[in-house]
Amino acid sequence: MLNIKVLGPGCPNCHKVEENARQAVTMLGTEAKIEKVTDRAEFQKYNLLATPGLVINEKLVSAGRIPSDTEVMIWLADALEAV
Repeated sequence: MLNIKVLGPGCPNCHKVEENARQAVTMLGTEAKIEKVTDRAEFQKYNLLATPGLVINEKLVSAGRIPSDTEVMIWLADALEAV
């Protein structure tokens, strides 16, 4: 199972990143745990400089922008292959 974290204060952009991640998971037909992380101290663990951030299996894959669901799907597929 994939572990996905959306890093951010809970702004509309953060919600859009979460929505795109959920759509990508659905389109891939896989299982994932999606977690919202709003604690700024946690952001530092991933060297996140700008929100929103997207972490897949503890790897920061996007920061400071809203990736498309297609981009997220590619990252999730890559993460599944690495497992």
